[in-house]
Amino acid sequence: MSRRGQITMSAEEISDLLGEGKVANFATVGPNGRPHLVPLWYFPRGEGLATWTFRKSQKAANLRRLAQATVLVETGDTYDQLRGVSMECDVELVEDTEKIALLGVELMRRYNPSEQAATAATQFVRLQAPKRVGLICTPTKIVSWDHRKLGGGY
Repeated sequence: MSRRGQITMSAEEISDLLGEGKVANFATVGPNGRPHLVPLWYFPRGEGLATWTFRKSQKAANLRRLAQATVLVETGDTYDQLRGVSMECDVELVEDTEKIALLGVELMRRYNPSEQAATAATQFVRLQAPKRVGLICTPTKIVSWDHRKLGGGY
């Protein structure tokens, strides 16, 4: 008997995990048809997430060809503690430098929460934004799991 229904996370639990997570594994389809998988910093945005990358990166080239990605955020060091969210997403590429800068500032605030670090990061973001493209990931399918709900039983 499948226990899948027992480990599925609620929308609130998914939101909490995305808020706690620090790295998203981001998969696009490469020019050879194989997955191109990279880790990215991100911040939650609606049901999905947002991030940025270099304009000339492989993932940006892949997304220009096919604006879809699968994104995984997961945690847990043992099987009974595994939690994760896998999202098939449509990806909007943000090309406007000012909008990219806003995404960059949001990323820097998330990963450098002190006011002093955020202020210093703003200058970094302004220099980086013209070299980057923003990525807004909107899920079309979400699969989640929280093995803690099984209480140690499998």
